[in-house]
Amino acid sequence: MRYLLLVCWDAGRLDEDQEPAADEPAEDEDMPWLDDLRSRDAWVLGDRLAPPRRARSVRSRGGKVMVTDGPFAETKEAIGGFDIIEASDLDEAVRIAAEHPVAATGTIEVRPFWGT
Repeated sequence: MRYLLLVCWDAGRLDEDQEPAADEPAEDEDMPWLDDLRSRDAWVLGDRLAPPRRARSVRSRGGKVMVTDGPFAETKEAIGGFDIIEASDLDEAVRIAAEHPVAATGTIEVRPFWGT
């Protein structure tokens, strides 16, 4: 079964982070958590997201489209990345999330995909 891990941490710090230049190679960080999941074929996909300051929230009401800068709500934490994992059940997905490096300082929201 597949699960989405929404990786959330300090929104202010996310907005302060400097994004790499377009021609700058991606960091090849040593991540034991990710290495372990890859070795077990439990990691499907994941990535870090651009800072909340670059987000747009879109709503459509009564035929009118409203676009606002930033996330949909003021919050202390913001989604900074995501991972899609394979796990046998929700309990295993929660165990995997608890070992995520950001779990020690932020929040990992675990969500099953619809119908699983």
